[in-house]
Amino acid sequence: MNKVVISGSGLYTPPYSVSNDELVNSYNSYVDQFNLEHANDIETGSTQALAYSSSEFIEKASGIKSRYVMVKDGILDTNIMMPLIADKPSEVLSMQAEMGIAAANQALQQANLTSEDIDLVIVACAYTQRAYPAIAIEIQQAMGTKGFAYDMLVACSSATFAIVNAVNAIRGGTANRVLVINPELTSPQINFRDRDSHFIFGDVATAVVVEREELSTSTHAFNVLSTRCFTDYSSNIRSNFGFVNRCDPENATTADKLFHQQGRKVFKELLPMIYHHLDTQFTQEQIKPEEFKRLWLHQANINMNLFVVKKLLGDNVEPTKAPIVLDEYANTASAGSIIAFHKFNQDFKTGDLGLLCSFGAGYSIGSIVLEKC
Repeated sequence: MNKVVISGSGLYTPPYSVSNDELVNSYNSYVDQFNLEHANDIETGSTQALAYSSSEFIEKASGIKSRYVMVKDGILDTNIMMPLIADKPSEVLSMQAEMGIAAANQALQQANLTSEDIDLVIVACAYTQRAYPAIAIEIQQAMGTKGFAYDMLVACSSATFAIVNAVNAIRGGTANRVLVINPELTSPQINFRDRDSHFIFGDVATAVVVEREELSTSTHAFNVLSTRCFTDYSSNIRSNFGFVNRCDPENATTADKLFHQQGRKVFKELLPMIYHHLDTQFTQEQIKPEEFKRLWLHQANINMNLFVVKKLLGDNVEPTKAPIVLDEYANTASAGSIIAFHKFNQDFKTGDLGLLCSFGAGYSIGSIVLEKC
């Protein structure tokens, strides 16, 4: 069986940032507008008044302070409250392809490779902006990679599941070098009129190169020691947007077509699954949690991350053990753990262990044990 390494990573950060204060000011203006327009119904009790948001509430609930977006126009306008992303002609490179290529080029450079060395491209993210042709095939054509390409969606575990697919393809002999790209264009799926979720997501793109160990010349390489994937169906994190929506015009644009969740249920149900998942993997691999130099965890909510770290390692754990990037980037769906990996692995020495772990909608959990070459 071919041994496999992650030999390079890349990160593309969008050009625009939106602070909590900006979002809150926009949302609260919308609240004033809504409550004034529905004053009579609110007074009679047939409509519930909307409550204000605050930067303090957002940071306490999530740890998020800001987020990046590809397009800022429209988001803060109380009459629009969504990014105004212009449609592109079919012959022009899509936005997700642009984002993905920028991250991929960084990963290739770190891996000492060119696009011609790649024989499989996997684009894995929470949403793709069209059904077909696959964004991965578009990127394949634009970059000039060889072999084949495909898209896959597993919400917040898309990146880790795609890395596992890449590892399996290499071990099975169907590819030698794989580009896994996560162009997370999440801002169009945010309901900026929902107090509980208007602050959660940000846009970003990440990429990693996965290749046969014997082919790698990178000084940044990590051996893939162990992988584990798990799914269990739940509607507690959901987005109902899809092409079938047009067939029911009365409900085509209702709020459930955007991201929505039952946060307390997610916290209560998913966290025990994460711990059981990791405990099983560590037992099988005969690894103790304290042996890891770093945990690169999914970046959805700081409270979830702190719970996972405490469950695995106890109290008084140094922040560098499980770095947080969601304060700057917010929840970037599947890209969060890859951002943490990309930014916080330079101090690793040969033999040091790290854990790449995602968890989210599905429910889905993906975990990969890495060892510095």
